[in-house]
Amino acid sequence: MTMRNVVALTTSLTVLAGAAWADPSADLEDIIVVDSRYLYSDQVNALKTPTPILDVPQSLSIITADQIVQRGFTSIADIINYTPGVSNSQGEGHRDAVIFRGVRSTADFFIDGVRDDVQYYRPLYNLEQVEVLRGPNALFFGRGGTGGILNRVTKKAVIGEQFNGFRTSANTFGAYDIWVDTNISTGDKSAVRINAMYESLDNHRDFFDGERIGFNPTAKFELSPATTLDVSYEFIDHQRFIDRGIPTGSDGRPVEDFEDIVFGDPELNETKLLAHLFRGQLQHQFSDNLKGRASVFYGTYDKLYRNFYASSYNEAVSPDVVGLDGYVDTTDRQNLILSADLIGEFATGEINHTIVTGVEFIDTTNNNDRFNPVWTQTNDDVEFFTIERPLNLRGGFGVNTSGNETIANLTSDVNDDTEADVQVFSAYVQDEIEISDQLDLVLGLRFDSFEIDVFNVVANEQRSRTDDNIAPRLGLVYKPMENISFYTSYSETFLPRSGEQFANINGNNNALDPNEFTNLEAGVKWDIQPGLSITAALFEIEQSSPQVADNDPETLDVIDSETTGFEIQLQGQITDRWYISGGYSYLDGEIVNRSGNTGLRPRELPENMFSLWNAFEVTPDFGLGLGFTFQDESFINNSNSARLPSYTRVDAAAYYNISDDLRVQLNVENVTDELYFPNSHSTHQATVGTPLNARLTLTGRF
Repeated sequence: MTMRNVVALTTSLTVLAGAAWADPSADLEDIIVVDSRYLYSDQVNALKTPTPILDVPQSLSIITADQIVQRGFTSIADIINYTPGVSNSQGEGHRDAVIFRGVRSTADFFIDGVRDDVQYYRPLYNLEQVEVLRGPNALFFGRGGTGGILNRVTKKAVIGEQFNGFRTSANTFGAYDIWVDTNISTGDKSAVRINAMYESLDNHRDFFDGERIGFNPTAKFELSPATTLDVSYEFIDHQRFIDRGIPTGSDGRPVEDFEDIVFGDPELNETKLLAHLFRGQLQHQFSDNLKGRASVFYGTYDKLYRNFYASSYNEAVSPDVVGLDGYVDTTDRQNLILSADLIGEFATGEINHTIVTGVEFIDTTNNNDRFNPVWTQTNDDVEFFTIERPLNLRGGFGVNTSGNETIANLTSDVNDDTEADVQVFSAYVQDEIEISDQLDLVLGLRFDSFEIDVFNVVANEQRSRTDDNIAPRLGLVYKPMENISFYTSYSETFLPRSGEQFANINGNNNALDPNEFTNLEAGVKWDIQPGLSITAALFEIEQSSPQVADNDPETLDVIDSETTGFEIQLQGQITDRWYISGGYSYLDGEIVNRSGNTGLRPRELPENMFSLWNAFEVTPDFGLGLGFTFQDESFINNSNSARLPSYTRVDAAAYYNISDDLRVQLNVENVTDELYFPNSHSTHQATVGTPLNARLTLTGRF
């Protein structure tokens, strides 16, 4: 398909309606009209300095805090559902897991451009915006980032302003939350801002519950007219029930008759996370043409993950029997990240240069262990139960299909116990060369030295490995007019064989070089009018990455594959009263090397994905919203024997301004009450999508 065909697809992105919301520092009466100043951002912060989207030679999406509240988003997964080129993976029910252009990741997450690779569900209460960058991103982010990265930009204290804002909501399942945002000016040159949240979790599945607490005070100090210091601390306390979904049947599809059954233990399926995150950033303007920044990040994470799940099911032989497996996994991690960069502008003759140079040091300690269950009746890690609601299992005690009492011991069978120390040193340079008013050339190079030491406690074995990697980036941007850019880019990234979570270094993996990934991309970006833009991209990714094994979801296979596709998105104001956000992606992939058949389609790779949201202001105080998200059929496993059916989910919204300081909003999810299965970790763990439900939200300032 040609680029002309891609651009032509934008004619389908029209219709429908929605609602608006703004930062608590703004007067509500000023933002009743849906305005691009509040709903749309064209500055990406992940690239070390705010850069207009039009000048970035790669595809990306920005979701602002206003859009998060307006659309009723409560999770990273909600945002991904409406972002082209990306989709969600189940993440085993205890972590964000995003599939960037067919590449699944639980580690390519960042906070203010700093790595945030621990596996957990990331909150949204303290965010200015979320940035989703597609394509390999090694230049600024280092290892990983094969198909893309997700960066969360946090709210900072604002000097010279006083404001208080809140958001509270409740849904029809019984879940409720409250977010608070307070900014206090503490002088002419300092301010403090506090964002906090409490969430009580509930949904449509039996036994599901949980709560999340977040507390994030920040402070800003103007040390001099040219120097500012931002510091923050964030506390996260998160616990929830784990639900791994339902099995697939003889036809390879999720068994719809099981939609209300939880294949787990009501008392033992749970995850807990306790985290303390410290961030500091010093910025200094040396001159009109040179500025510098230094940052420090320190985080401690203590995580428990315990679950049982459906591991085997044969509908043809035993339609009423399921095999349950499980494990207990604990993670204790500390991350220290130091970084510094300089951004300078200068000219050589008539050619202008913007150079970014930087260094980064990461010191990570990661202690991880996993225990498999041992059932007293089978003396194995799998036990068989009669399928009923609920299963005859609670607190590790149950009655198996033979009518015998069985007990799961979760402390005797050590699957693995590793202590890892990781040190990474990186240096990078990028030159954005303005050859003329119409033509920019981007050249970049990054060096990474990745050193890992792993002590395998079970085998009493110490292993070490150091990998040095150089990742290039090349981009060309042509702007025939001020509001249009055509670009092409080439980039590479790498992933050490220790994997994204540092555990996979044992056996022959220790002798293998890192996996390398390449990306070719070409695209067009057009600011049709102020506040309204369209972007389109064609791309090809070659990857080699560890993925869940078809026959054992606890182990990984290294799969080589190629993915090609295109994506298109339209975002902004159609009229003063009509805001639109739509996206479409086409993905085609092939497995080219694995220990099995080749020529198959990679797992979790829908061929077509389409989303559309519109917001329409009916009156100055009343607005409506309507949108939908479509995901094509995809395979659950790399053997292509199990699949998720395609689905379309329709969502709606309405809001009313009670006063200048108070707004009430209603969001309705899955208006048509469709039964769907959005993702699956492996063959017999298909997630049951959320049925029709509503969320009532009150937002305001005081």
